[in-house]
Amino acid sequence: MFSKRVLYRSLLGGAAAAVLAGGFTAPALAYGHDRTPVRHVLLLSVDGLHQSDLEWYARTHPNSALAAVRNGGAEYTDARTPLPSDSFPGMVGQVTGGDPKTTGIYYDDTWNRALLPAGTTACAGVTPGAEVAYTEGADLNQDSIDAGQGLTGLPGGILNMTGDPRTLLNPAALPVDPRTCKPVYPHSYLKVNTVFEVAKQHGLRTAWSDKHPAYEILNGPSGTGIDDLFTPEINSKAPTAGDWTKDNAATQQYDGYKAQAILNEIDGLDHSGRTRTGTPAIFGMNFQSVSTAQKLPTSGGQAGGYENGGTVPGPVLTNALDFVNAKVGAFLAELKKQGLGRTTALILSAKHGQSPTDPQALTRIDDGAIIDGLNAAWKAAHPGASDLVVFSTDDDALQMWFSDHSQGAAEFATRYLRTHPAVGNTVTGASRTLDASGTRKIYAGAAAARLFGVPVSDSRHPDLFALVQHGVVYTGGKSKIAEHGGGDAQDRDVPLVVFAPGVHPERIGHPVETTQIAPTILRLLGLDPNALQAVRIEHTRAL
Repeated sequence: MFSKRVLYRSLLGGAAAAVLAGGFTAPALAYGHDRTPVRHVLLLSVDGLHQSDLEWYARTHPNSALAAVRNGGAEYTDARTPLPSDSFPGMVGQVTGGDPKTTGIYYDDTWNRALLPAGTTACAGVTPGAEVAYTEGADLNQDSIDAGQGLTGLPGGILNMTGDPRTLLNPAALPVDPRTCKPVYPHSYLKVNTVFEVAKQHGLRTAWSDKHPAYEILNGPSGTGIDDLFTPEINSKAPTAGDWTKDNAATQQYDGYKAQAILNEIDGLDHSGRTRTGTPAIFGMNFQSVSTAQKLPTSGGQAGGYENGGTVPGPVLTNALDFVNAKVGAFLAELKKQGLGRTTALILSAKHGQSPTDPQALTRIDDGAIIDGLNAAWKAAHPGASDLVVFSTDDDALQMWFSDHSQGAAEFATRYLRTHPAVGNTVTGASRTLDASGTRKIYAGAAAARLFGVPVSDSRHPDLFALVQHGVVYTGGKSKIAEHGGGDAQDRDVPLVVFAPGVHPERIGHPVETTQIAPTILRLLGLDPNALQAVRIEHTRAL
């Protein structure tokens, strides 16, 4: 039976330093690629994974790959994602070093008061204000896993998908810049550069795998940061389920495609496994299997989510954790096989967590009824006015953009949410008294701008952002038992482990943020973290 230290050495071929008696000592890396042993950084985002999940799995599976990574690396036990805790700001933060105030990315589906609606071709005289939907809705064909590339029947299947998914986005589905009257692609919507762009400037190869073609946003403003970007569409139609997220076995199959891409890249090939390119300096993927296992009430006849008051993963979630563990183990074994164990750093984290873990805390609220009630009240008080709420994205936070950007409109909405029950709204499953909106703190108008650290005139931030009472999920149905996107601790408390040559195994309890991953990646590679614009703006420190 392996000890923790021996297992770690076995998996990566002796790359680890010894456990020291003192505190964590980061590698003293001077800038310059010849000053660090790290030549490759593999970044893994296990979406939905809480720090408590990693601790539970490592404790109950002491000889697992996840336990080896946790016990062999620098583990930050109090790591938090950006707010809002959505996939887009979470992933963007990891590769830029910035929060939404700096990156401009608040969610994958938002509103921008300065852009024109998708499909606008004659821009003169068009009133600004447009949905910015960098989701499956931007694909050429959102029903197909290849997003419309037309790969049916080709040898190798979805792995033959293009490494330049920008070509699979439908320009007519993108918002329009009034200055140029041209569609705004995701990469050009991002305000700051990424680790991929910095690596490319130093002649290093880059790759990434994610869940929508719109993740070409990670290319950064240059549009060229990632050499090989593999983005099979997760919300497309799956062979045996509505889409790949509706059945956890389907999600694991989907994640398996991206995992194979990583194995191909470790072997020095492109994601398809057909072309020799060399192992990237920065590469990685996100896993969705844990996230869907947390959200699905049932899958394959078994219960999703957690048991024992939210402290123990149930059968579907345990199986998903086993799946992720097996893939991480396969990555470690392949790195060792290729002789890359001594030169590769692995960083494990998550774009977001999920809330609530305790099924008894779940409270479903129909946000549609809240919005309808607010709009009706607004028009009753302002005869002839249009709807106040022009766009809303509500998972386990209320986020609203208004037709009236005044402080008076913000205060009207705040009063309504605090004092008026939404017509037709039913609060179910609550073990405590909730108001109809389920909110616990509302930020609107100037308060919303202060919350995110931007001027009131900023065109992107929500006019209203509300933190909700624990367990509230905004949905009109019963297809999910947990969500993310808000400020709940279970949304934001995620693992963060740096498992790398020269990094001493240690547990660090002081608070950190996942935005600190970006400067850490560059530091590990011997590159200057200050090459990242967000790092300079926010003074984001490497771990």
